[in-house]
Amino acid sequence: MQAPLAVQPSLLDPEGGAPLAPLAPVVARIELTDGAWVDHAPGWLPDSDLLSSLAGGVPWRAERRTMYERIVDVPRLLAFFGEGEALPEDRLVAVRDALDEHYLPALGERLVTAGMCLYRDGRDSVAWHGDTIGRGAREDTVVAIVSLGAPRRFLLRPLSGGPSLRFDLAHGDLLVMGGSCQRTWQHALPKTARQVGARVSVQFRARGVR
Repeated sequence: MQAPLAVQPSLLDPEGGAPLAPLAPVVARIELTDGAWVDHAPGWLPDSDLLSSLAGGVPWRAERRTMYERIVDVPRLLAFFGEGEALPEDRLVAVRDALDEHYLPALGERLVTAGMCLYRDGRDSVAWHGDTIGRGAREDTVVAIVSLGAPRRFLLRPLSGGPSLRFDLAHGDLLVMGGSCQRTWQHALPKTARQVGARVSVQFRARGVR
């Protein structure tokens, strides 16, 4: 387990965070190409203390992967909570329930797993990719991302060519990629030379999507 980061929580929000707003009035949809779409709800999860709780309390792990015939460190820390596993914070259960309430009628199934990434500073990143391990490679699905902590740039680009999209995700923002997004678009969180603090990304997915 990695040593916990020193994260300074905000003093602006009440302890435990404000109640979650219903998604329908606050989420805005952007229709993309090839049957893909993105929903964005800025500041939807206002909890001030959730970042420090997750950064210090989740069993983060470091990974190494083979890239370009070399074994390199993955530039972020990872955690995964599979179907049936307890989430590390009750607040995340409420988030998942709210997402299911909004997306279940269209998706036809619940979001049952939670992947997490800890970006310790601007040197941590994730390269261009789609979540195509499993069903996302051949079926429409939803990947719902809650961003906690320091603002970071989140990019989307179409595999068929064309302009990219940029979202400056701030603390509490919700970004949901749906439809064919995982197989027809790619997303990335690039490195930055700016001095930025820690960020935790929580990704809720349906069964068989990674």
